[in-house]
Amino acid sequence: MDIVKIISEELNLNENQISSAINLLDQGASVPFIARYRKEATNNMKDSELRYTEQRLEALRQLEIRKQAVYKAIDEQGKMTSEISESLENAKTIREVEDIYRPFKIKKDTRVEKALKAHLDKLAQYIYNDRTGDLENEAKKYICEEFKDAESCIKGACDVIAGNISDNTNYRVNIKRLAKRNAVLKAKLVKNPASHLYDIYDNFEALISKVPAYRALAINRGCKEKCLKKEILLDDETNKSEIAYFEIKKSNPYKELLKECVEDAYKRLIKPSIENDLFSDLMEKSEDYSIEKFKINLKQVLLEAPVKNKVIMGFDPGLRTGCKLAILSPQGDVLTTDVSKITHKGTALNEAVDQLINLIERYHVDIIALGNGTGGREAEEVLVKKVLPHVPYCSYVFVSESGASIYSASDIAQKEFPNCDVTIRGAISIGRRLLDPLSELVKIPPESIGVGQYQHDLNQTKLKKALKGEIEDAVNYVGVDLNIASSYILTYISGLSKSLAESICDYRKQHGAFNNREELLSVKGFGSKAYENCAGFLRIDGDNPLDNTGIHPESYEVAHKILNKFNIVDIKQAKDVLSNLHESDIEKLSKELNIGVLTLNDIIKELIKPTRDPRTEIRKARLLKNVNDITKVKPGMVLEGTVRNITDFGAFIDIGVHCEGLLHKSQISDKFVKDVNDFLKIGDIVKVYVISVEPESKSIKLSTKMVKDLPLTVDVENQSQEQEEQTEETLEN
Repeated sequence: MDIVKIISEELNLNENQISSAINLLDQGASVPFIARYRKEATNNMKDSELRYTEQRLEALRQLEIRKQAVYKAIDEQGKMTSEISESLENAKTIREVEDIYRPFKIKKDTRVEKALKAHLDKLAQYIYNDRTGDLENEAKKYICEEFKDAESCIKGACDVIAGNISDNTNYRVNIKRLAKRNAVLKAKLVKNPASHLYDIYDNFEALISKVPAYRALAINRGCKEKCLKKEILLDDETNKSEIAYFEIKKSNPYKELLKECVEDAYKRLIKPSIENDLFSDLMEKSEDYSIEKFKINLKQVLLEAPVKNKVIMGFDPGLRTGCKLAILSPQGDVLTTDVSKITHKGTALNEAVDQLINLIERYHVDIIALGNGTGGREAEEVLVKKVLPHVPYCSYVFVSESGASIYSASDIAQKEFPNCDVTIRGAISIGRRLLDPLSELVKIPPESIGVGQYQHDLNQTKLKKALKGEIEDAVNYVGVDLNIASSYILTYISGLSKSLAESICDYRKQHGAFNNREELLSVKGFGSKAYENCAGFLRIDGDNPLDNTGIHPESYEVAHKILNKFNIVDIKQAKDVLSNLHESDIEKLSKELNIGVLTLNDIIKELIKPTRDPRTEIRKARLLKNVNDITKVKPGMVLEGTVRNITDFGAFIDIGVHCEGLLHKSQISDKFVKDVNDFLKIGDIVKVYVISVEPESKSIKLSTKMVKDLPLTVDVENQSQEQEEQTEETLEN
């Protein structure tokens, strides 16, 4: 099996690129390191292509190991042929290999095995070859303790025939090939289902090749919850006729008996197996598709812009037990925590308002990170009307709470804040998500962040592995400050294991801040390979200005040559000089310094913006103050909301009413929407038209294509105030 050729064809890349990538991976280089610092070797392969290569390489090597094991097992039985060997060589999946191996597996405690022990395989051959019609007399020769009469012997021989038919790889291959095109997936509700969520799948019917991933996953979940029953419809008569054509000769006197064998083999052995294989293939395809979509969504969330150099109040809203508060320094340290009854009424409310104003003034809070859960809109109303007017320098923004409760009760949170209540930890997490989304979200299981599609129904091992790779790519893309990074985010840095990440934090506690990257080699357990993989992604504001850039230490000499060549004394001056370099200048410099153009370009970019953060700025949606509950949302309203999740069938929009509205893909654009991600990204602010509202089922259907030039629905409670402001503005102008 030519692994390099297979992967290069799948990615449509040159074989030399794949070969180089595999060699680097085998030498212990990580995907982020190769993507960033070995661009010349792989001819600028993307991190996604390298990640695919890494995963496919492992899968194909496992496939090769299984092929060899099956070859050996068949060969030891003395049954290996050139045809079997060729079939094994051409097999592309583990399932194909297992189908080839099926006839040679040692069968235990089966009807066929019992018949074989009684030598009824010889009687089976007699049924195939005899022309006399004297089967009953022949069967009497095989009577034994297990098979006590001629009838049971004939039945045992038929079991052998059915088993042989079932084990015939050609039959299975042909039936599967046709079924992949023609098989139909059918679903229907069971009587008195536990949930009405699956009502739309009652009497569902579609070609299995056309079933979208989200429908397959929904039907699978419905079956697990015993709300649905599924069935795969095959062309049974055609399949049985094809088998009978090869199994039953016209001159055979036992045609009816052999028809029964074909019927038994197909109905009892072949069809259930193929149905399972087809649905497993559909689920695997759906899972892979959903995981890819999940990865896209997760990356968007992880790379949301941080809010730097601000004091933030994490605000976890609540109604009955009050709102939990945590004020954080610009570095994320907890300055104080408290509980506010801002969502209560009467005296408690007035006291809560004074309390919040005092806290904001005492700690000079710049931004309130307001959780978007229950009580969020009620808290917002009081903040806007009674608190913020007294502290005009303070603003607020809604932050997604998804996964905050998971983090609050985790071992990580317990270790970070052992003296804090679980609910207070939630407020800290909400605040830190605004301060630095990436650093905070890596502490939460990615499947709990709320940006997936049926994530809890997917293969959890495969999902976690894929998402871990996506987090690694995001963390290394941004880089981390070595002197403030937690051990949790350090574990995602290229080349760092959990133990090395903890060793770095222990070293930092004992010796203080790192002064330079080279000091990493003094950390217990650190070797040259780990240093090579991680150094470029760790930032240090210390002795060497280059340590605070994405330039790898192996390229420091080149960086200094560039600075010297252009008489740049201070790296801060590099932007004015190097920004004017043209492509031809860089190519000339590349030859002069004997370094690849791709790597040189990266070095120059880092010198121009040495401490750049690749994440973009965020903007918050304008939410109506009087539309804070689903009962207040009416069809025809035009609102503004934030994209919180993207699925295969649409996007979920947070319009601030405790439940997200569905923007179906058919309502996104007048153009055909094949992939929602081509039109929307998580965190986007969108103007939406309310199509329908069902408060009982908490269902809101939205549209962006129906908005066109419609203005936002006026906030009734604040309409007169807005009109006064507009009048004053007009007079001033």
